[in-house]
Amino acid sequence: MTEIILTQYSGRILGPIAKLIGYIMNGLYMFLNDVFGIQNIALCIILFTFIIYILMLPLTYKQQKFSRLSQEMQPEVNAIREKYKNKKDQVSIQKMNEETQMVYQKYGVSTMGSCVQLLINFPIMLAMYQVIRNIPAYVSSVKDVYTPLVEKIMDVSGYQDIMTSFLKESGVAAVRLNFETSTTTANSIIDVLYALPGQGWEVLKDSFAGLTDIIGSTEAAVMHLNNFFGINIANSPMNLIGTGWGNKNFLLIFGALLIPLISYGSQVLNLKLMPNAANAAGGENDAMAKQMKTMNTMMPLFSLFMVFSVPVGLGIYWIAGSVIRCIQQVALNRYMKNLDLEVIIEKNKEKAKKKKEKQGIYQNQIANAARINTKKIAEPVSNMEKEERIRKTEEYAKQAKKGSLLEKANMVKEFNERNNK
Repeated sequence: MTEIILTQYSGRILGPIAKLIGYIMNGLYMFLNDVFGIQNIALCIILFTFIIYILMLPLTYKQQKFSRLSQEMQPEVNAIREKYKNKKDQVSIQKMNEETQMVYQKYGVSTMGSCVQLLINFPIMLAMYQVIRNIPAYVSSVKDVYTPLVEKIMDVSGYQDIMTSFLKESGVAAVRLNFETSTTTANSIIDVLYALPGQGWEVLKDSFAGLTDIIGSTEAAVMHLNNFFGINIANSPMNLIGTGWGNKNFLLIFGALLIPLISYGSQVLNLKLMPNAANAAGGENDAMAKQMKTMNTMMPLFSLFMVFSVPVGLGIYWIAGSVIRCIQQVALNRYMKNLDLEVIIEKNKEKAKKKKEKQGIYQNQIANAARINTKKIAEPVSNMEKEERIRKTEEYAKQAKKGSLLEKANMVKEFNERNNK
């Protein structure tokens, strides 16, 4: 059964990303159609994947450089860890972290250097899932293929009841059919039609006997759009296996099994080509190395089982991404072999030195500013203000009460003035 979430995904984060992907996919579809006369969503997905990984190539290069520099600096990091191995007090831990950070700065390596690409790629993959599971909601050119049939269906008297009964027989589990307005109704019907398995179209013909011709032509157009070597990319491999088993179509079963297997194999090959993660993390006994080794084992297995349950289109995106990464990795590995790491390390040392100098100057400025006692800073006073203050002081002194300290001060002042004369 195929679950439908009507129209576009409305999430605050993934929703806008999915819409952007939809615009790009629609542009690619129109480009292929106008220039080459090709109408195929699978090819659009492959081209989109190519564009994404080309744009991410600078990040991929930085990640590879991070791995190489990590291997070079790891002996120094391990020496620091060994130095503070048995020291658990707060001061020693702080010193260990500071010395480790200095090594990272010297080599120009960020602790987040290997995570940036994953942080970008992961939300794109999740948004891509939302787009692929309901292409007509995002690619207007594909939606136009369904529109004539939907208009004919909505012209049939009592089509709401017919569509409701059709859902129960077609093999599509919909959240609901939205009949509130003509627009939401049309979108709901398109969502359902997009997810129809092969036998669903035959059920639709039985449900709307008067629309057999337009249903047949729409089915042919949709199958052409979604076709990838005889597989409908809108359906999941699990769904296709069930359809193939019911129709005794073993070729369809083989093709459906091939998608997850190729996804798994391409992931494994991609990891094999990448720099040795265990060495970069400090050896097989290092905790980080063990974690990376576990992740490298689990990720291909995750893709193997994940691709079984999602639309084939997402599996194509996953496979295309792995193949492109493999090609990039081969080229980067050759480039990295001839890379002069000493020059890079020296440049990073110079950057780290300048950064420390700037930090030192800034800290000295703060310290100097903190030592200034603003209460002791005299504001500039004009001569007129000085004379006015003296006059007020003298007048105040004349008003001194008998026996007060101010009266005694005045007596001392007068005595001094008489003696000076």
